[in-house]
Amino acid sequence: MDDKDSSKSINRRTVLKMAATAGAAALVSPRVVMATGEQPVKFGVDNPLTGTYAITGKNELSGMELAVEEINAKGGILGRPAQLIVEDSTSGDAGVAVQKAHKLIDRDKVHFLIGNVNSGLTEAISQVAYAKGVFMMDPGGHADPITGTECHWNVFQTDPSTTLLVNAIAPNLIKRFGKRFYFLVPDYAFGLGLLKAYRENLKKYNATDLGADLIPLGTTDYSSYLIKAQAAKPDVIIILQNGQDQTNVLKQAVQFGLDKRFQIAGANIELETLEALSPASRIGNWVIEWYWNQPNVPHVKEFVEAIKKKTGRVPTARTWFGHTSIRACALAANNAKSLDAVKMARALDGLTLPPDVALQPHPATYRANQHLLIGTLWAGHAQAAGSAPDDLFHIDAVIDSKTIAPTIEEAGCKMTWPA
Repeated sequence: MDDKDSSKSINRRTVLKMAATAGAAALVSPRVVMATGEQPVKFGVDNPLTGTYAITGKNELSGMELAVEEINAKGGILGRPAQLIVEDSTSGDAGVAVQKAHKLIDRDKVHFLIGNVNSGLTEAISQVAYAKGVFMMDPGGHADPITGTECHWNVFQTDPSTTLLVNAIAPNLIKRFGKRFYFLVPDYAFGLGLLKAYRENLKKYNATDLGADLIPLGTTDYSSYLIKAQAAKPDVIIILQNGQDQTNVLKQAVQFGLDKRFQIAGANIELETLEALSPASRIGNWVIEWYWNQPNVPHVKEFVEAIKKKTGRVPTARTWFGHTSIRACALAANNAKSLDAVKMARALDGLTLPPDVALQPHPATYRANQHLLIGTLWAGHAQAAGSAPDDLFHIDAVIDSKTIAPTIEEAGCKMTWPA
């Protein structure tokens, strides 16, 4: 214990003696305890703030910051203030992300590890969290193995898996547009997982895979890939990029006029992407993982207004990922009445989130013995403009994820818990 910690401990002992004199009731109020210098409950955020996924990482951080403000306004976690400690994982360097995970756990002594937008980085840092027995929340890395073949008792996934995303849209694309598909795929865990799920759907519905290009993360010129896709003469060109890559490829697809000759679609699209595009480039059929324009869903309006007050913009799915992930961690600790990782994981295992945390029409539950959040997905199409400046996605179907989710056995999760 360093001098600073010793000083805080002395202050706390003094306060406890004073409280005992005044009566035990004084200890009950979380605000009183927080005011006496209690050590914070630390969230170590290992997420991109630079590179391809910078904007999505920053929006997740805005949601996390709001969640911490809300938690502390309600008395904190176990009467202790919540605190974010933020590290830039970069958008694609697993070595940096792992290094930051070790720093957050070993030096900063965080109680929760939070990350990552990049699925490959999520997988890498989850191995660190598992080895060290630290509770980890994945807000935005979608790859199936995170809560599938590589699932761990201490790792939870707020964002939908790659298979959930594809199952929410692929059958409808085949039904509406035809059976010949060509794929542009980011060459890492996220893109490969989406491609695998698409191929399973094509096989199921007797559709044809005309080919796939595996494209490095951070590519700026997609012309050669778009020419190959055009030459294959598909019914649908599937674009699986995300972040700035998604923005770049959609701009170039419109410049090539591909949207006039082929159906353009994919898996998830980010509101961040749609905001960055010109109205003419807001094209295609997609899944959106959370949407701000839900007029009849309790608590959504209040969340939207709180984020607008904080950032000047409506929340995106990424903002919701960050907010819900931190609020879920707080629920785990407060319900367990402990910061012990095993006890917190047990408390969140199978928990259905309250409406003010879920912010969606269908129940949102961290599936027991898998830890993937099963809730709501929205399928639809991009639109140049809607009912408000940020209403850039038209919802065609609201999907209860449990109707399209693979079973735990199909996902490959064989979770084991510490004795």
